[in-house]
Amino acid sequence: MKRPNPQLPRPTQGELEILHVLWEHGSCSVREVHEVLASDRAPGYTTVLKLLQIMTEKGLVTRDDRQRTHLYVARLTREQTQRQMVDDLLERAFGGSASRLVLQALAARKASAEEIAEIRDLLDRLEGGAR
Repeated sequence: MKRPNPQLPRPTQGELEILHVLWEHGSCSVREVHEVLASDRAPGYTTVLKLLQIMTEKGLVTRDDRQRTHLYVARLTREQTQRQMVDDLLERAFGGSASRLVLQALAARKASAEEIAEIRDLLDRLEGGAR
């Protein structure tokens, strides 16, 4: 799998909320993103617009401005962004130790039976590929 560009900055919490909308809904206008985020604590329309402009400058999203209503799309997939963020956390907080990261993650929050099965499946695949 192709690794994401290490030059892309980590998204902030607000930017991640917008990325979640784009990953779930595909390309969206500012208004569409704002409507999905609409709640008591949701940012205003102009804040969403400004965040999308900043995210475009950072390279986190791309903007299609061929029509009057600009459409935004996430530049990286959810998985690529998560991997980039985990790689950063792994280096900064765990000295590059994947085992310490996994042990802390499992100790911090109880994993469901389904999650444990997924982890076992991944470990089996990794172990099988190492032989």
